[in-house]
Parts: sequence; C-alpha cells; structure tokens
Amino acid sequence: MTAPYDAVRVGIVSVSDRAATGVYVDKGLPTLKDWLTRALRNPITFEERLIPDDQARISATLIELVEAGCSLVLTTGGTGPAPRDVTPEATLAVAHKEMPGFGEQMRQISLKFVPTAILSRQCAVIRDKSLILNLPGQPKSIQETLEGLKNDVGESLMPGIFAAVPYCIDLIGGPYLEADPAVCKAFRPKNAIRNTRSE
Repeated sequence: MTAPYDAVRVGIVSVSDRAATGVYVDKGLPTLKDWLTRALRNPITFEERLIPDDQARISATLIELVEAGCSLVLTTGGTGPAPRDVTPEATLAVAHKEMPGFGEQMRQISLKFVPTAILSRQCAVIRDKSLILNLPGQPKSIQETLEGLKNDVGESLMPGIFAAVPYCIDLIGGPYLEADPAVCKAFRPKNAIRNTRSE
C-alpha cells in the first residue's frame, strides 16, 4: 500500500502598491494558486500575502513564510527597472544561496514573446530549507515561465522553471513534490525518483 503524497506548505506573495491598496483587483495570487493546484499532486496549504512595493516589508514577509515552514515561496510583481520595483533586492537580502539559473530561464522564455524581457530582474534564492522564486507580474507570463512553452500538440518546446523545482527542494531537504506531467513534467535523476510511496 502506498502512502499519501507529502503535504507541502507554499507561500505565494503578490507585490503591488495598487493592488495592496485596492486600486485594482490582484490577479497574481489567484493565478499562482490555480497553477500550483493543477501542477502538483501533493496536498497544498497556501500562505497568501498581498503587500505593497516596500523592500523591508517584502523581506520580512519572505522570512515569515520561510519560518512558517513554506518549502516553496513564489512572488509575483516588482521585478522591473522602475524605482518602486524592489522585489529582487528584497529577495537577495534574505538569501543564503543564489540560484541564478531560474532567472536566466524565465528571461529566455519571455524573450520568445517580447524583446523587453531583458528588463526583467527575476531571481531565485534559497533560505534555510526553502526555495524562493520571483516571477513576472502578468498571469500569462506567470504560467509560461512556470510551465514552459509547448507546441499545438502539447509537446515541450522549452521547459519552464518548475521542471527543476521538485528536485531542488529534494536537495535542500524539503518534501517530495509530485508534479502532474500533463501540466509540467518535473525532472529528477533516476536515483532520486521514488518508485513507490510506501514509507
């Protein structure tokens, strides 16, 4: 008999002055929640935060979510070159390790659509046993960077960043994430794959 999938706690943070003050309805949190619910077979507990573009506030929120046991923390918004875009600075300020490949891949995906993708400054870091990822602000871009690009018959043209997330979390001592390959096929070396769920 197999055991249930590992439970996982995920922090999702939307960073926006206007959404945080009610000028418009936030779309980042619903997009992240919907995509992760479809992409993961694990039972997920979400810790949701909607906060303004304030560097100290963002850093404090990230630390709070890591200390609350979130193995994965995703932010959306605040990664451009404008003066109020400080999410990467706030993220790097709490980092124990930088993971530059995630940001590089996100920009490569976005460059397939717009040349201004080179202006994005998304980054990824590890703090304790948590992976923190900065994502773009637009719902379509969030999905593309997580899931990757596919052709008309669903074959992968370019892998999204989430393909590497489960194994990264393995390596830092987090829960074993089971991705649904219909949404995003995660990659692990053969010796890291659990063939059974028996404990």
